[in-house]
Amino acid sequence: MTPAKRRSHPNPEPANLPWWRGAAIYQIYPRSFCDANGDGVGDLPGITARLDHVAALGVDAIWVSPFFTSPMRDFGYDVANYCDVDPIFGTLADFDRMVARAHELGLKVTIDQVYAHTSDQHPWFEESRQSRDNPRADWYVWADPQEDGSPPSNWQSVFGGPAWTWDARRCQYYLHNFLSSQPQINAHNPAVQDALLGVMKFWLDRGVDGFRIDALNFLMHDPALRNNPPAPHDGRRRTRPFDYQLKIYNQSHPGIVGFIERLRGLCNEYGAVFTVAEVGGDLAETEMKEFTAGDDRLNSAYGFDFLYADRLTPQLVADTQAKWPDTPGMGWPSWAFENHDAPRALSRWCAPQDVPAFARMKAMLLASLRGNIIVYQGEELGLTQVDIPFELIQDPEAIANWPLTLSRDGARTPLPWQAQSEQGGFTTGEPWLPLGEDNHARAVDLQDADPASLLNLTRALLALRKENAALRTGDFTVLHAAGDVLAFRRCAEGSRVTGVFNMGHRTAPWPAAASPAGRVLHAVNGAAPGTLPPFSALLIEE
Repeated sequence: MTPAKRRSHPNPEPANLPWWRGAAIYQIYPRSFCDANGDGVGDLPGITARLDHVAALGVDAIWVSPFFTSPMRDFGYDVANYCDVDPIFGTLADFDRMVARAHELGLKVTIDQVYAHTSDQHPWFEESRQSRDNPRADWYVWADPQEDGSPPSNWQSVFGGPAWTWDARRCQYYLHNFLSSQPQINAHNPAVQDALLGVMKFWLDRGVDGFRIDALNFLMHDPALRNNPPAPHDGRRRTRPFDYQLKIYNQSHPGIVGFIERLRGLCNEYGAVFTVAEVGGDLAETEMKEFTAGDDRLNSAYGFDFLYADRLTPQLVADTQAKWPDTPGMGWPSWAFENHDAPRALSRWCAPQDVPAFARMKAMLLASLRGNIIVYQGEELGLTQVDIPFELIQDPEAIANWPLTLSRDGARTPLPWQAQSEQGGFTTGEPWLPLGEDNHARAVDLQDADPASLLNLTRALLALRKENAALRTGDFTVLHAAGDVLAFRRCAEGSRVTGVFNMGHRTAPWPAAASPAGRVLHAVNGAAPGTLPPFSALLIEE
């Protein structure tokens, strides 16, 4: 599986830029990537065995979703031991082999860190809940009931119902912003911060190159436990009590920035470590910029703008790029069209009959954005959302809110490696989720052998991005964003690239603001200078 031939003259970047600036990162969801032992669940040895595929894409790094010891009530985002591997995924030795192989292939390794909460089976919480005066008594958020016995505040859980659960041992409530089995860390406590930084050091010492900090804006709460005010009704349907409030006091405390600065200080001791925050919610843009402002905070923030958008439009792209201008003091964004929590983009953004063409245009757009780009496993194959019947659903949020919440399982289905294998080459056993018939037919081996496949297009686009300074780190200027047509210019020293995209299913006129002159670096779906068929796009070097 050799990378596609490059199509442009290299425009090297300044040597002082860190490896992660403008990087392409491949997200691996371990349960669904590759199963090496036949139990139906993906694992670390499976990842190691298939890293050649990832390296051949031309990405700079992998991001591995949680593999830590966990009861798996939220599939690894409920951590019972931050410094070990859950047996379902393998061992620490397996992790070390994965890192070594990734580094041999020139891939950096980024992993999740879930600091806002742990599992209720974590030893810290098991000790904390025993009494009000043990050494870890205030490592979690505990509070007395109100006079009538009701919870300390009106805060609601993301997964439905009150964010407080009564514990008879302490005769107090504990806070959980997600499942009741995910108690909230008290990160106001300096000892807790020290312990979390110790976790990060543990993985840095094992050779990790970067971290995605999960749900970072949930890390600290208002110690006064003030009630959240009601959210003004904006016409959207509300399916959870969580949606009825402005989340002012249960999250987003200003003290989070102080912890970020401590975290960045530790990472600086290890060199070019990449740090990216996951930040969602009502104040996402403000917090993303706050968490990444300056050299003493995080390197990047992970935006949700595309992940839950019902449509891909020129205006959406223009708006997202305008939020992160190339100005002093502004942070650096990271973009994803898909991930393990959001429905597959092709199932949100186009009709089934348009998937092949739309996927090619979408791949070119992702490769053209300013910021880091994150390719979710299977996106390079054009995987679509799988309809999981209720009896097979594993997602706790979907089960709790059935049928109003779309199951996240539909985007977590196993990766198809071999078209002729009964289980797609993912496992020799029964997979934990079905692959989906349509996705089985998009297997890696079929696409690898087809020069015109989406897989080989993705390789070519990522190679183009890597070698062209304008596409990797240049500024982004919108020339036209109206109707179905987007035009922009990316500029860096020695490189200027114009992109023109038709996101609609009809032929569109060429925008007057974009010059058709120059050398075509790449085009899809029949695009040519002055000509924009349905779902077509091209990049022109000026």
